[in-house]
Amino acid sequence: MRVYVPLTLSGLAAAHQSGELGTGPLLAYAVTPALREWYVSDDIEELEYAALNRAAQASLRLLAGHPEVPRRRVVVAVDVPDRSAAVDPDRGLDQSALGEVRIAGPVLLAKAAAVHVDGADATDDVAAAAAALGAADLGDDDAQFTVDGAEDHDLMWFGVQEIPQLLG
Repeated sequence: MRVYVPLTLSGLAAAHQSGELGTGPLLAYAVTPALREWYVSDDIEELEYAALNRAAQASLRLLAGHPEVPRRRVVVAVDVPDRSAAVDPDRGLDQSALGEVRIAGPVLLAKAAAVHVDGADATDDVAAAAAALGAADLGDDDAQFTVDGAEDHDLMWFGVQEIPQLLG
């Protein structure tokens, strides 16, 4: 199963140094039955793109909680055994949990298929979105517009071997 793990650049640096994305349980996003139903598509590439975008939203939340880290969303795509990714049945109907899975064990960075990162041109919009996230969660339409502005930037694709250049 392909899962998308939300990180920050600092988190990616820690993963690069340790060789693993985390020891588990680890939050990730994948094509789940609830995501399929919400997105209403049978195209696996579209569904995986939706899961990637859900992970990018989670990365933005990580940025909002850590104002000291660079303002770029990071998502690592990694393949894990199906049995290691589980949907929380208590959050199955929660709109904010669409595509969310928990990975039970350690996830080695060597298993990663790709890294998706905001380009440098997105940093101002991502910074504004991270700052506005709390107000958007409380229903502020202007803040939500700012948060949505970050989603206008597609994450760029990088091979795992390019991680040192991303961090440099």
